[in-house]
Amino acid sequence: MTCSISSKSIKSLIATVFASIVLLSATPSFAEQVLRVSAIPDESPTELQRKFKPLGEYLEKKLGMKVEFNPVTDYAASVEGLVNNKLDMVWFGGFTFVQAKVRSNNQVIPLVQREEDEKFKSVFITTRNEITKLSDLKGKTFTFGSESSTSGHLMPRSFLLAAKINPETDMKRIAFSGAHDATVAAVAGGKVDAGALNISVWEKLLLQGKVDANVVHVLYTTPGFYDYNWSVRADMAPALREKLTKAFLALDKNNPADKEILDLQRTARFIPTKAANYSAIESAARSAGMLK
Repeated sequence: MTCSISSKSIKSLIATVFASIVLLSATPSFAEQVLRVSAIPDESPTELQRKFKPLGEYLEKKLGMKVEFNPVTDYAASVEGLVNNKLDMVWFGGFTFVQAKVRSNNQVIPLVQREEDEKFKSVFITTRNEITKLSDLKGKTFTFGSESSTSGHLMPRSFLLAAKINPETDMKRIAFSGAHDATVAAVAGGKVDAGALNISVWEKLLLQGKVDANVVHVLYTTPGFYDYNWSVRADMAPALREKLTKAFLALDKNNPADKEILDLQRTARFIPTKAANYSAIESAARSAGMLK
């Protein structure tokens, strides 16, 4: 007995198989149709959203895909979000990048940083005229920013320790404000004698007139260190990673639209970066017992 298959049946079968192949081949890239972006909450959520909006619109045009900003509640959530594939790209501080790198077994890649992030700095501020140097902080109340902040905690702590000041034993009381602008508010409002924050936020608040330099002054500015960067997971499609990098590097301060983006990011340009740049941050974190 012979069995014949009609031409129509064969065409139908081929069409079904072809459709299945197309569907399967599209599945791996489906998650990349939306780029999920976040940032460590070192400033208020509204400020982070305001800063990212034009950058997000720019990236959408360059990438040809939707870009969503997903705010997180704390620094740890930004690390877990990227490591656990809930986020695709995150604006990390140097320490949070190191945490993500360690948590992911080196499966997180820093793409770009601002030019300023090669030699970033922290400032120690106070309203007290008798506090003029780090040693004057002994016996005083003090606030860091977030516990996971590079420029608001880790590096200020390392410079205090280098000056033979142990915050836990040599200061009257230490606190964590949670964000750089909150540190300024705590110092200006007299809640603590002094505090430390990143120099970029300090200069922005001065420029905006949100802090009175006659009342709050800088008592110490740290030496430079590597800090912030935009990072992605190592499993991101290489073509998308390359497009992202090129998009950041193409921003030109001489182009009015690009200048708006760069001004909000508080830089004149982005430059490439690499994981090795943050080895000193990792060493400082291990020395301070802050890296688990």
